[in-house]
Amino acid sequence: MTTKLDAHKTLVADFYAKVWNAKNLGALADFVADDYIQHNPHVGNGRAALGAFLGPMFKAVPEGHFTIARLIADDDLVVAHTLFQANADDRGTAVVDVYRIANGRLVEHWDVKEAVPETSSNGNPMV
Repeated sequence: MTTKLDAHKTLVADFYAKVWNAKNLGALADFVADDYIQHNPHVGNGRAALGAFLGPMFKAVPEGHFTIARLIADDDLVVAHTLFQANADDRGTAVVDVYRIANGRLVEHWDVKEAVPETSSNGNPMV
């Protein structure tokens, strides 16, 4: 039996696979609500604004890829801890995205990110 939390995590995992990693703007409507609320200061509110942001990004970074390290679900929120790499040689950026889900769609988003440094004082990976 699939729980609501499992369904929410699957929605987010599929969003990364079918939109971000596949560079498929046509799939946005399958995952993102029209009135999507965005807290990233570089992206406007709404599905159309997200598409307007992603289109140029996909062209600028055609090899860009997210690897999901973990998904954590609580009520209507899913936290994704990921590594974004612009290409295979990129150390990458550690990203934590928080999505709020309603009616089977992503309706709100927050994120924080930090470039993976060349060295680490503790020897532990960021992702």
